[in-house]
Amino acid sequence: MLGDSKAFSGFSVDSIEEAKGFYGQTLGLRVSEDNDLLVLHLAGDTNVILYPKENHAPATFTVLNFPVDDIDKAVDELAARGVVFERYEGFDQDAKGIARETPGPAIAWFQDPAGNILSVLQQNGA
Repeated sequence: MLGDSKAFSGFSVDSIEEAKGFYGQTLGLRVSEDNDLLVLHLAGDTNVILYPKENHAPATFTVLNFPVDDIDKAVDELAARGVVFERYEGFDQDAKGIARETPGPAIAWFQDPAGNILSVLQQNGA
């Protein structure tokens, strides 16, 4: 029934303006505003909407993952732009905050200004 629907995801933030600066400038994504929503235009013609919520509470899980060709380079570039990487109990993370010995690919987590958890992760084959 919904197999041909072009689905999209969304999550809340406490400030569209802060989110716009972070996602647009810090992360370098193409963003636009539409009806008080922030639209993230991702590769592959994928959009994610961010909507303002007065009583926003950040998710306790990763809401958006960014596959990258070189996780070390991505982490270094994000850190140079002021992104701070999270550390989680139960994960063996290196000095950069990258967990390399996981059931999946190498991954590093960080938060947006609203406290939502994002990640960069090593693409397969690299």
